[in-house]
Amino acid sequence: MGSLPRSIALAAIALGLLANTHAQSPKTQKTIICFGDSITAGYGLDSSQAYPADLQRLLQTDNVRVLNRGTSGATTKDAVASLPQILALHPTLVIVEFGGNDGLRGLATSATRANLDRILTALTDAHIRVLLVGITLPPNYGQDYVKDFTALFPALARAHHAALMPMIYDGIYTLPGTIQPDGIHPTAKGSQLIAQHMLPLLRPLLDNPR
Repeated sequence: MGSLPRSIALAAIALGLLANTHAQSPKTQKTIICFGDSITAGYGLDSSQAYPADLQRLLQTDNVRVLNRGTSGATTKDAVASLPQILALHPTLVIVEFGGNDGLRGLATSATRANLDRILTALTDAHIRVLLVGITLPPNYGQDYVKDFTALFPALARAHHAALMPMIYDGIYTLPGTIQPDGIHPTAKGSQLIAQHMLPLLRPLLDNPR
């Protein structure tokens, strides 16, 4: 059999090099945005002690970048206003952690539900994975109000087929040294535990992007 024409041989070599380069190229980096209030922002802590920083350390070998977009005092209404900035970053996944300030201010649960619904709708329409994080309120806010408020999160997660962390402090709040003296915000230890509890919920979302 005769040798291949020079042009065909060169093309074959080029294709081989391209395929090899593609095979050796690093995986596309994925971005998680932690979109929340003071719990996400790390109120009372150094930024390196907030739970998004702990997530970054836990995910550092997975080619994942974690961005902290937490704002102390933010309500769900504030979150709706900030949503275009989040969408502009084109994240792979957004952790939505809002509602606590709505509850502490005694805002109508219908308004909180509507705002979170707008956020989840916008994210899912943009083909962004979502982890919705819930929270509850002290019993002195009234049994009916606390019940309605706490039920918001699983109801919205079901409606939007979103992953859910029902209670951010589940298994944490009663542990010594995990909550600051204000009784609301996590310590560095509490933030570490939040990140550890989130990790199993995040991995399937990162492995199966929309």
